[in-house]
Amino acid sequence: MAASLVSSLTLPLISAILGGAIALVFLAGYLRRKRAAIAHIPPSATAAAPDQPKHVRPSNQAQHKKGHPRPHHNAADKDAAKKHHHLDVNTLRGHTDSVTALHFSNDGANLSTVCADGAVRVFRIDDTSSKSFKILRINLPAGAHPTGVVFSEGSSSVVVAAQALLGSSLYMYADVSAPPTVQNKQQGKLSPPEIKWSHQKIHGKESVLNLAAAHATHGPGDGSTIIISCSEGLLFLVKVTYPRLSAATDIKVWHGKSGKELGTVDTNQLKNNMADISPNGRFIAAAAFTADVKVWEIVYSKDSSVKEVNKVMQLKGHKSAVTCLCFAPNSEQIITASKDGSIRVWNINVRYHLDEDPKTLRVLPIPLHDSKGSVCQYDHMSISPDGKVLAVTSESTLQWLCVETGAVLDTAEKAHEGDITGIAWAPRKIPNGGVPAFILGTAGVDKKVKLWLAPQVGST
Repeated sequence: MAASLVSSLTLPLISAILGGAIALVFLAGYLRRKRAAIAHIPPSATAAAPDQPKHVRPSNQAQHKKGHPRPHHNAADKDAAKKHHHLDVNTLRGHTDSVTALHFSNDGANLSTVCADGAVRVFRIDDTSSKSFKILRINLPAGAHPTGVVFSEGSSSVVVAAQALLGSSLYMYADVSAPPTVQNKQQGKLSPPEIKWSHQKIHGKESVLNLAAAHATHGPGDGSTIIISCSEGLLFLVKVTYPRLSAATDIKVWHGKSGKELGTVDTNQLKNNMADISPNGRFIAAAAFTADVKVWEIVYSKDSSVKEVNKVMQLKGHKSAVTCLCFAPNSEQIITASKDGSIRVWNINVRYHLDEDPKTLRVLPIPLHDSKGSVCQYDHMSISPDGKVLAVTSESTLQWLCVETGAVLDTAEKAHEGDITGIAWAPRKIPNGGVPAFILGTAGVDKKVKLWLAPQVGST
């Protein structure tokens, strides 16, 4: 019986001893691997993280979770990121999506913007160097995506073009610069401006490329605001009995205060690029698919109403499509930029009713080239109120040219982090650090609006 008892105890004892020996072997191997890993940690890594727990490997902190090294930012990189162009005055923030258009009020004290987030914003610009600006935000009707904006009746109202599923619309908001009422001050809020007038499907289902505005000061004009809307318009094939091309490339003329449609013209082009109206409200010009630029005249009656809109001349000379254009402040010249690599300055102060053709005053080469040496295409242009500086853009690049000579006055590469969507000059000098200056505004897909000083025009 004793022998059987010893036999029953021996087997478990031997199993326990063998199990312990195996565990000791694995433990010894683990400790050797641990010592080897610690021995291979670089001294610089351990010195850089002396306060980290021992179980954290500093060498792993230099990588992302996916194993890619993190970018290194030193003081020099941060300083370089803070640097900006010397003409860059300020940045207006607060937009949550791409800014699609902008426009200054007549006195330059207000700047309106429209954004892909469906809102209109009116910034009060008392001084362009201010650290903050008063902002009025207006939310458009649901589903409306704004594409253009202009002030109407001074700075008291804005007209907005917006695209929806059923087509483009115009909305006029009044009292956008009105001071808050006593009741609103007590409640700590402002009542949103009301829509005074609106029009739907103004260009069918086509979107509005841009809005432009001017004061009717030519002839018997009464100084009221005249607005034009330019449709994108693609010439499309319509199959009825016989296939034919149907045009939707129209430009409409509106009365800024009443919203009345005053006239319609058709460019009869395959596609429109943009349109502009002369500062005195007399002429309309369109940049379109072809090399020729058509010009119409708004004829006013003795009672200051618009009588008719007639085509009066055509600018011929470019060899390829005109991408953008603008009128000079005196309303007697037009500046055009073409895909043929040239800028032309035209005199339209001619006796067209006697068949006198507009004259080309200057032909200037586009001075901007890409990395391959090819001439760049200008997307937007606008001339300073004194008629001396032409601001032009190509994708994210902003340039200032001398109108007289075509010389490059300055260039801001990557003026925005993405394409520039619009540019506009303040109509007169406005304070910058207390000193009156000509100011250019630019909008971009980077959700920003930037303010720039005009460069000095020397003897270049």
